[in-house]
Amino acid sequence: MTFRFLTAGESHGQALTAIVEGLPSGVPLNIDSINHELSLRQSGFGRSQRMTLEKDTVQILSGIKNHQTLGFPITLLISNKDTKNLDALPKLTSPRPGHADLVGTLKFNHDDVRNSLERASARETAIRTAVGALCQNFLNEFHVSFLARVIQIGPLPATSKTEKKIKNLIQTCKSKGETLGGIFEICVKGLPLGLGNFSQWDLKLDGRLAQAVMSIPAIKGVEFGAGFQGASLLGSKAHDDIFYDKKSKKNFGYVRKTLRSGGLEAGVTTGQDLILRAAMKPLSTLTQKPLNSINMVTKEKTKALVQRTDTCAVWAASIVAKNVVAIELTRAFLEKFGGDSLEETRNNYKNYLVP
Repeated sequence: MTFRFLTAGESHGQALTAIVEGLPSGVPLNIDSINHELSLRQSGFGRSQRMTLEKDTVQILSGIKNHQTLGFPITLLISNKDTKNLDALPKLTSPRPGHADLVGTLKFNHDDVRNSLERASARETAIRTAVGALCQNFLNEFHVSFLARVIQIGPLPATSKTEKKIKNLIQTCKSKGETLGGIFEICVKGLPLGLGNFSQWDLKLDGRLAQAVMSIPAIKGVEFGAGFQGASLLGSKAHDDIFYDKKSKKNFGYVRKTLRSGGLEAGVTTGQDLILRAAMKPLSTLTQKPLNSINMVTKEKTKALVQRTDTCAVWAASIVAKNVVAIELTRAFLEKFGGDSLEETRNNYKNYLVP
């Protein structure tokens, strides 16, 4: 069975939901680990007041018994505590540049900007984080682990020495109604060689991972390994030489001493760590000096609408990215090794590693 999922829900609706299909039976499920990822998504200096209103926890409504997957569709639900009667709210007519407000209203022939912003809101990423955490539970059974870290906020590199400067910068921007973007990195350890496929363009794993991360609101660029910096290197410095060690059991004895590829060649994992970085733009809601816009009813000049917003959400985005990466890796893992049960999948995996 193909691994797949769908999400539903609006930012201020009753709940966010997801239906996940294709995980094998017998996968141990730790609901605390899912709630931990949801908590991490709500953390980080620069988040909005909503993070104090919503303490996200997941309910599992189907597909689980005795803390293990059944192999059937799994239903996840996160209730929204900050709910509103959307029917009773006044219409919004001044779209924000950089958000889904204008394009969504025109695309779906709506008369209320609110319709698009409710679904396009980054609030939706909470339920995708829950799906990704479920996938991490599965991949942990094969000793695959995930790490997210912020490496830049605005113009400042994120190090222990710059932590105070970064907090001061975020605080200054908050006082001025400004927002900040940045760069984060995802590292995945323990992946086998051979996930992904170059036989068709849409099966390449780097393309699928990039799409998953780019689907997170405000993400504007994704790179693997040397990435954009690699464009300035000579060919002799841009790749990872191949060596062979007959004593090594990992990756069938083939060894790399560098990691410029980011753990992927031709859209297939090399068995090294997977390294992915993404750039996040500053968020589009400016509370004190909104950007120029147009009233969609009168067509007159106006200022963009103002919604509650984060000053900086780069750390939160890195947690979401870690989990959407886990989703795509789970899909690729099951394409290669999948069975109806965890035991069958594990046997397929072992047979591949030791032919």
